[in-house]
Amino acid sequence: MDYTSIFTLMRAEVTLTAILVFVFLYDLMAGERARRRFSAVVCCLMVVQVVVNLVPAAGGELFGGMFCHTPMDGIVKSMLSVGALIVFLQSDTWLRREDTRHKQGEFYILTLSTLLGMYFMIGAGNFLLFFIGLELASVPMACLVAFDKYKRYSAEAGAKYILCALFSSGLMLYGISFLYGTTGTLYFGDMAARIDGSPLQVMALVFFLSGLGFKISLVPFHLWTADAYQGAPTNVTAYLSVVSKGAAAFVLLTVLVKVFAPMTEQWQTLLWIVTVSSITVANLFAIRQKDLKRFMAFSSISQAGYIMLAVIGGSAIGMTSLVFYVLVYMAANLAVFGVLSAVEQHSGGRVSLEDYNGFSRTNPRLALLMTLALFSLAGIPPFAGFFSKFFVFAAAFSGGFHLLVFIALVNTVVSLYYYLLIVKAMYIMPGDAPIAAFRSDRYTRVSLALCMAGVLLLGIVSAVYDGINAFAFGL
Repeated sequence: MDYTSIFTLMRAEVTLTAILVFVFLYDLMAGERARRRFSAVVCCLMVVQVVVNLVPAAGGELFGGMFCHTPMDGIVKSMLSVGALIVFLQSDTWLRREDTRHKQGEFYILTLSTLLGMYFMIGAGNFLLFFIGLELASVPMACLVAFDKYKRYSAEAGAKYILCALFSSGLMLYGISFLYGTTGTLYFGDMAARIDGSPLQVMALVFFLSGLGFKISLVPFHLWTADAYQGAPTNVTAYLSVVSKGAAAFVLLTVLVKVFAPMTEQWQTLLWIVTVSSITVANLFAIRQKDLKRFMAFSSISQAGYIMLAVIGGSAIGMTSLVFYVLVYMAANLAVFGVLSAVEQHSGGRVSLEDYNGFSRTNPRLALLMTLALFSLAGIPPFAGFFSKFFVFAAAFSGGFHLLVFIALVNTVVSLYYYLLIVKAMYIMPGDAPIAAFRSDRYTRVSLALCMAGVLLLGIVSAVYDGINAFAFGL
C-alpha cells in the first residue's frame, strides 16, 4: 500500500483527524492558564488545515474507488474549513461565559467531527462511505443544536433536529437500498452505467433527494429549520446555516451528475418544483418574522433555493456557480450572524427585530457591516451577492430553464423588501431602549473583517471565479 498516495489524496481528512485528536488531548490535559489560549490554538490549527487543503494535488482514487479526490474537492473542503474558522473566531466571547467555558473543548470537538463527516461525504465514491460521512456530520450536529441543553428552546431544537435527521437518514438509506437492489453495486461509477430509469430507481431518486433536502433545508423538508435556528446557540446556527448547507449542496450536485446522469430529466423536474417552492415559501414566511434568528432561518431556505438553480444547471458551469455562490453566501451570512452573536453577548440575548431599532446610532460600524451583508444576500450590486446570483441564474438559463429564472428574479425583488426591513429598523425606526454601544472582542473583529473582504471583493476580483471555473472544467 502506497502511504504517500493515501496522505496526498486524503490529506484533508488525515490533517483534520490529527487536529481532532490534539484538541481532545488539549482539553483533557491543559491547565487553567493554557485553557485561556484554547481559542487561539484551535484557530491557528484551522489556518494550517486551510493551507494544507489548498496545496495543489492531482485527482485520484483510493481503496478501489471508495474514496475519490478531485481538485474541486480540495477547494470546497478549504471553503468549509474557512467557514468553521470564522465560526470559531465568533464563538470566543460566548465560550468564555460562566455557563459554557467548561464546555469549550466539547464545542470544538463536536464541530470538527461534523466537518470531518462532511469531508468524507465530499470525497465518497461509494454510497457506504457517503452514508458514514453523513451520519458523522449529523449526530454531532444534533449535540451542537442542543448545546445549551438547560434552555428550553435549545433542548426542543435538538430534539426536533435529531428526529428529523433520523427520518431523513432512514429515507435516504431506503433509497440507497433500492439502488443497490437494481444495480448490484454501491460504487458511483459502476452504478451510473446500470441506471435505466426504472420505477424503483425513480423512487430511489426521490428518497435520496428527500434525505439531502433535509440537510439543505429545502421545502417541504424545511419544517425543522426555524425552530432549530432559533433554539440553537447563535454561533451553532451560523455554522449550520452555512457550512452544513454548502457541503450538502455540493454533494447533491456531485451525486446527481455522477450517478443519476441517465435520469437527468427526472431529477431536474423534481428540483424545479422544489426550487420554486423553497424560494417562494421562504420569502413569504420571512416577511412575517420578528425574531432575527427565525428570519435568518427562512432567509437560508430561500438561499438554498437559489443554490438549486446551479444544481439544475448541471455540468461544470453549474458546479462553478454553486461553489462561488456558497462562498459568497458564507461571507455574507457569517457577517450577519457575527453581528447577531456580538449583540446577543453584550445585550443580554436581544435578537428581535424591534431590539435593533436605532442600532445605527449606538453602534454605527456594526450597523454598516450588517447592512452591507444584507445587501449582498439580497443581490444588490456591486456587492458579491449580485454576481453570485447572476452566475446561478446564468447556469439555469443556459440549461433552458427560462421560466424558473424568471420566477427566481421575481422572488429576488420580494427578498429585497424583507432584508430592507432590518436596515429600516437600524437606520430609520426610533428606539425607545436601543442596544447600548459596545466594543466587540478582537476575534469577532477579525472574523467580521474577513467576511467583509469576501462581500466586497469576491464580486470584483474575477480571478476567484476564474480559478473555481478552471478547477470545475478540470474534473
